[in-house]
Amino acid sequence: MSHLESKFDLYWRAIGGPKLTSEHRFMAARRWRFDRAHLPTKIAIEIEGGIWAGGRHTRGSGFAADCEKYNSAAMEGWTVLRLTSVDRVTLSLFAEFIRSRGNGIQ
Repeated sequence: MSHLESKFDLYWRAIGGPKLTSEHRFMAARRWRFDRAHLPTKIAIEIEGGIWAGGRHTRGSGFAADCEKYNSAAMEGWTVLRLTSVDRVTLSLFAEFIRSRGNGIQ
């Protein structure tokens, strides 16, 4: 688990965010996984690390692969929220969005 993912989990618990599944495999044929997913609402959260250090998500092949993954997810009915950093304000907005889509589902 990356530093950003650990920070995400710590803050998510602190704000009382809805229950999320870690490393949810959403398309078995491609072995694609979401960092965190709220299964009842099909909302995924991707924690994009290494964007300032030339990491996978910012290099051509990695960016293209991410586009393919996120487009496939959208066609399967998923909403994908992407993070490049972790802060309580943004996570509070994400938690409220999930709650609003799930009519209070935790």
